[in-house]
Amino acid sequence: MERVWLAEYPAAVPHDINPGAYASVAEVLERTCAEHRGQIAYECMGVTLSYDDLDRLSQDFASYLQNVLGFHKGDRVALMMPNLLQYPVALFGVLRAGMTVVNVNPLYTPRELEHQLKDSGARAIVIVENFCHTLQQVIRKTPIEKVITTQVADLASFPKSLLINAAAKYVKKLVPKWDIPGAVPLRTALARGKAQPYMRIELSHRDLAFLQYTGGTTGLSKGAMLSHGNVVANLEQIYAWMNPFMQRDNAIVITALPLYHIFALVVNCLLFVKLGAKNVLITNPRDMPGFVAELKRHPFTAITGVNTLFNGLLHTPGFDTIDFSTMQLSIGGGTAVQRAVAEKWQQVTGVALSEGYGLTECSPVVSFTPLDKPEWNGSIGVPVPSTLVSLRDDNNQEVPLGTPGELCVKGPQVMQGYWQKPNDGSTFSVDGWLKTGDIAVMDAKGYFTIVDRKKDMILVSGFNVFPNEIEAVVAMHPGVLECACVGIPDEKSGEAAKVFVVKKDPQLTTEALMAYCRENLTGYKVPRHIVFIDQLPKSNVGKILRKELRDDATAKA
Repeated sequence: MERVWLAEYPAAVPHDINPGAYASVAEVLERTCAEHRGQIAYECMGVTLSYDDLDRLSQDFASYLQNVLGFHKGDRVALMMPNLLQYPVALFGVLRAGMTVVNVNPLYTPRELEHQLKDSGARAIVIVENFCHTLQQVIRKTPIEKVITTQVADLASFPKSLLINAAAKYVKKLVPKWDIPGAVPLRTALARGKAQPYMRIELSHRDLAFLQYTGGTTGLSKGAMLSHGNVVANLEQIYAWMNPFMQRDNAIVITALPLYHIFALVVNCLLFVKLGAKNVLITNPRDMPGFVAELKRHPFTAITGVNTLFNGLLHTPGFDTIDFSTMQLSIGGGTAVQRAVAEKWQQVTGVALSEGYGLTECSPVVSFTPLDKPEWNGSIGVPVPSTLVSLRDDNNQEVPLGTPGELCVKGPQVMQGYWQKPNDGSTFSVDGWLKTGDIAVMDAKGYFTIVDRKKDMILVSGFNVFPNEIEAVVAMHPGVLECACVGIPDEKSGEAAKVFVVKKDPQLTTEALMAYCRENLTGYKVPRHIVFIDQLPKSNVGKILRKELRDDATAKA
């Protein structure tokens, strides 16, 4: 395939990267800590961790996993927490112990948590106490052997109450009651690990770094197997793309997206560690006034987010009074950036809102807007270095220029496959291309534009929501006969889930069914709209015709 898009690359961006620049993600941290030991690595709610702190504490945690728990290379360890200083400590500790990180959304319901822990085979979990009540409900059904708990104020050097009050809008003031026998506080784990000799593990590109869960092509969440080689390659690709446009000295990135999400994990948590930058963690970005106040405290050079976050900031009083003179990069991902938001952002901040495209299965970045011409144009940019993109029809044939086709990807960042799931042809083509399920067109210069989605996936504020999962939950309600879920446009979240329900119980109300969904689905998966209808449209063989429902719902929206 001819990479016509290379002509659009900025002059300082290489066409290909060296995927062997680092042996592992752990080596990225080790090199950075050696070079930037005295500099601040992370700050959260006024508390900081230097690179020396991060090196020492992550090594202590790695030693705890190895020596105290007796875990081995390749074992899975789950992390269930919001953006707190404990996250990078535990993250790098797991990786330095040669083990695999399983990121878990802390707002998961018991049902969702049980599936992910069972499927991954995680032996231990690091969890903020505020969410232990969820774990307690399912832990006996999972392979979890050890629970390491942490409080919001752990790693703080001043009274806990100050931190807890600052985060009160995100985490409940009173931790729900829980009782998990044998749970160990993170502080204790670090102390016990420090007392034992850490054993550095030799890692290769083939070793698994992350089981990053995503819906894949079906409703049940699947673990994308991201090797150290995959993640190192994507780090090098993103670095090659951004480095000519970033200052290295005194770099500060604002991290409001959750670190358990693949975009923030790689672009913020890992890339800016590679740069030796300071990472400001925002625990509760939904508190927009508090978020704006935090932004005013830092002469930040970069910020990442999704369309809804940027739009929320633009509509928060005081945002337009921030000093943006140090900002060099603002990066949107996870979901399409809307033109109105991009134009308003540039007007207010003086910096264009650059857009990237990716997916969990690609570690995640596939394409990016050239940063020497970042103005919004509706496209997802061009493929990053060492990445091939091909648009294909249902017969796996490349489509002519300007013709829509399924966006397929090859590159060193593409996952190894789904954990314990064979390739059934829906994920990889016979000739090894990852099938994204997104329908795109390419212009003569190599810019790609997403025009449709082959999958039924709904993209809510950058998070994948799969109709199958929502339907499975709704259908379990005793008052529901059958149901179907589709995505519709939504000004706030990009898309929202709408469920059509045929009642079994005539007394069933929208409020009752919505409450049931909130009990069984993470917040962003809860349908925004529920509509009761007499019957669902079906094909001759009884298949529910989601397309008819979607077209009708979209027209009314």
